[in-house]
Amino acid sequence: MTKFLLNDFVIDDFIKFALKEDLYYGDITTDAVCANIINPQFEVYLTARVDGVLCGRQIFERVFEILSGDKIKVEFYFSDGQEIKKGDKIAKICGDARYILTGERLALNFIQKLSGIATYTRKFQSIVDKYNVRVVDTRKNTPNFRIFEKYAVKVGGGHLHRFNLSDCVMLKDNHIALLGGSIISAVKEVRKNLSHAHKIEVECDTIEQVREAILAKADIIMLDNMSCNQMKECCELINNKAIVEASGCVTLDNIEQIAMTGVDIISTSAIVMKAPTLDLAFDYNP
Repeated sequence: MTKFLLNDFVIDDFIKFALKEDLYYGDITTDAVCANIINPQFEVYLTARVDGVLCGRQIFERVFEILSGDKIKVEFYFSDGQEIKKGDKIAKICGDARYILTGERLALNFIQKLSGIATYTRKFQSIVDKYNVRVVDTRKNTPNFRIFEKYAVKVGGGHLHRFNLSDCVMLKDNHIALLGGSIISAVKEVRKNLSHAHKIEVECDTIEQVREAILAKADIIMLDNMSCNQMKECCELINNKAIVEASGCVTLDNIEQIAMTGVDIISTSAIVMKAPTLDLAFDYNP
């Protein structure tokens, strides 16, 4: 389902840049430790220290493939999207000790970060599944890490907003202000140069703006930082004339109340930016 997001030719550049960051002048610790060991072999396990959702298996494997060629074998016991429990052995890594020790931290950084996002996303989405509401990410992401974060959101059961600025028109308050404050004028201006294949989303802070967005025939209407009562009133007003997206200050505590207002989409940066890293261990197996 999400495999297309992580084609090797896309992710390899990111991994190589990360390896360069770590290895520009070599791994002096591992080089020194292994200097007088002939063909040093090592076996370690990736294990879970907490419960969560696994994400980043392919990236973890590619770190060692790019670093060592075929000198490291990684055997996973779980797939991306599967739930893991505290104490589970997730994967076995064996082969040339130099490459295992050199790639350990980077491989862990990837898989811990992405598993954390997938785990946190699943918590949000599972709360609103029964309301047929989608939890989606935003463009508030880590620069140059978006492809991985979006992958993790999908693995966690969430959904994706636009990938970049060319995917969809999103008229925010500053765009509208630049055109005199009129949503109708802003949508009309955008349509002059817009491809038929793109949708138009309008950010609305008030019920009056929602009425104007309906008149402008916006495809998506975002209810930004509104109360649940306001959102419910807006959903009744829109009445399926547009996709309704709620955004702003979404938490695990209030997301169900938001879903109950009748919105179709709940967008939140929290599933990426506030997701705690999942605690995984890289342990020697004596």
